[in-house]
Amino acid sequence: MALQQIVEQTVTGLGYELVEIERSAGGLLRITIDLPWQPPQAGQESAAPQQPEAFITVEDCEKVTRQLQFALEVEGVDYQRLEVSSPGIDRLLRNETDFVRFTGELVDLTLKQPIGAAAQGQVNANRKKFRGTLERLEDGRWQIVWSDEPARKPGQKVSKKREPAPLQAMIFTLDELKEARLAPVVNFKGRAAKPLQA
Repeated sequence: MALQQIVEQTVTGLGYELVEIERSAGGLLRITIDLPWQPPQAGQESAAPQQPEAFITVEDCEKVTRQLQFALEVEGVDYQRLEVSSPGIDRLLRNETDFVRFTGELVDLTLKQPIGAAAQGQVNANRKKFRGTLERLEDGRWQIVWSDEPARKPGQKVSKKREPAPLQAMIFTLDELKEARLAPVVNFKGRAAKPLQA
């Protein structure tokens, strides 16, 4: 049985989602897992109170590690070290489901090709990297919205007369992306509760 199959069957059998398998030099086998995500059902979204977001814990990683060690030994897979972890705060977005799940979040996108002739206004035609809010359009395409205004430093006073930088948007398809991941934004004051959607 192939490594992908063994790992996927083991991880999903324990009730987790397989995010990534990575083999590194020195025999390291790195497995990234997450809790399965179900899109909100139409109609249930506003009726049910929003549940707090659940995260992978150390105990989850231990449980998967123990089961994978057994499964990999039975199948005779050659590896030196096994590492099981969560996707982290800069999680890679790989498929349509990931994009749907993280709609409204701050993301970092890298295009395969610069935007070129599609560039309008203040966007450099050679630009390939963007950080902004991920949005889904009604026609099923995706867009990222950002402002090129520099981040405010703590304690910095900004004149009320100063015009804010305009919001910019770029429409893209998943085929145009080289890489997309959640932007690693850390708030040391704790997690803010997400507003309930009406």
